[in-house]
Amino acid sequence: MIVDRLKKILFVIDGLEFGGGERVFLQLAKGLKDRFEIVVAAVPGGEFEQSIRQLGTSFYAVDLGRRFSLKPVLQIRDIILSHRVSLLHSQGVRADFFARIAGKITGVRHIVCTIAMPVEGFDVGPLRKKTYQFFDRLTERWVARFIVVSDSLKRILIEGRGIPAQRVVRIYNGIELDQYRPVLEQVNVRNQWGISQEVPLVGAIGRMVWQKGFEYLIEAVPEIMRVVPEAGFLLVGDGLLREGLEDLGERLEVKDRVIFTGFRGDIKDIIAAIDILVIPSLLEGFPMITLEAMAMAKPIVATNITGITEQITTEENGILVPPKDPDALAKAVIRILADRECGKTMGLAARKKVEQEFSVEKMVSETEKVYMSLLKGE
Repeated sequence: MIVDRLKKILFVIDGLEFGGGERVFLQLAKGLKDRFEIVVAAVPGGEFEQSIRQLGTSFYAVDLGRRFSLKPVLQIRDIILSHRVSLLHSQGVRADFFARIAGKITGVRHIVCTIAMPVEGFDVGPLRKKTYQFFDRLTERWVARFIVVSDSLKRILIEGRGIPAQRVVRIYNGIELDQYRPVLEQVNVRNQWGISQEVPLVGAIGRMVWQKGFEYLIEAVPEIMRVVPEAGFLLVGDGLLREGLEDLGERLEVKDRVIFTGFRGDIKDIIAAIDILVIPSLLEGFPMITLEAMAMAKPIVATNITGITEQITTEENGILVPPKDPDALAKAVIRILADRECGKTMGLAARKKVEQEFSVEKMVSETEKVYMSLLKGE
C-alpha cells in the first residue's frame, strides 16, 4: 500500500496511566511510523511519554486535566496547525472532547475516535458522568469514524446512540505475540513470596475498582481452599478498594493465603508464575489482560460479560461463570486445579485463538485501512 509521506496523524489521549488505550496508541505509533508521520499529544510525565519519545515520535504535553477549559483546545489547535495534520485520532472522554473541538475549528476533515469503554461504565460520580455524556453527545457528529474494541460496543453506538453503521468499525485490540509466549514456570516471582513450584497458584490482575469484582474471588477462596487446601492466591494491582478487599480477606480468615502485591510492572512474569488467571469483572470493554494470559497459554476463569465473551469461548479456551457468583467461580477454579490436562488444553486453544484473531499486526493493519479509506476520500 503506497502512502503519501506528507500525511500526518495526530494521536490525542490522556496518558495519565499506561493502560490499554495508551498501549494501543503506542502499538499504532510503532506499526505506522514508517508510512505516516505520527504526532502525539497527551499528559506528560508518565511511561507513555517515555515510550513514545523512545520511538523518535514527536510528543506534545497537553493539559488534559479533570476540568473542562479552553487551554487544551488551544494547545491541540496549535499542534494541528503547526504540523498540518490530515487525520486526528483520539481516545478518552476528555481527549475526545478537546480533540473534536480543535479539529472542528481548524478544519481537520478526518476525526477518528476509539471507544474502549462506554461513558456509562466510567468510575466517576453521577454528576461528572452526566457532564461527560453531554459533551460526548454534543461533539460526536464531527467524528468520521468510531473505532470500537468489541461487537457489544458497536451495538451500543449503532442501536443505543443511533450512530450510522458505516461510521462504526470494530477492531479488536492486539497482543505482541513475540513477547508473550508460553513458559513453564517463573521461579523468581514465586520466590519473592516464598511460594514453591508445587503450590497451585491462582492470580487476578487489574485496578482495584468496583468494575473488576475482586471481592467475589476473595469470597470464593474459602471453598477453593476447602477442596484444594494447598492453593495460593495473588491479587496484583492497586486502587481505592484495596484496603476494603484486604479487610474482607481478614474477615473470611484467608488473608494469610491471599497475597496483595500492589502495582507490578512485570506482568508477563506474574502470568508465567500463576497456574490460573481469574477475571471476576462486572464490566469490561475488551481487557488486554485476557489476551496476555491467552498468549501465554494460561487457563482462564472469567465472568460471562460482554467483551470477555468475544475473547473466551467457555469449555474451549477457558471457563465462563456468571458475575457476582463466588460459588460458580470456586467450582470452575477447583475443576481446573483438579484436572491439569484440561487446563493445559484450554490454554493451548487460547494461544491459538490469539494467533488467529488478536495479533497486534492485525490490529494495526485494520486501523490503517480505516485511515486510508478516509484519506482517499471514501
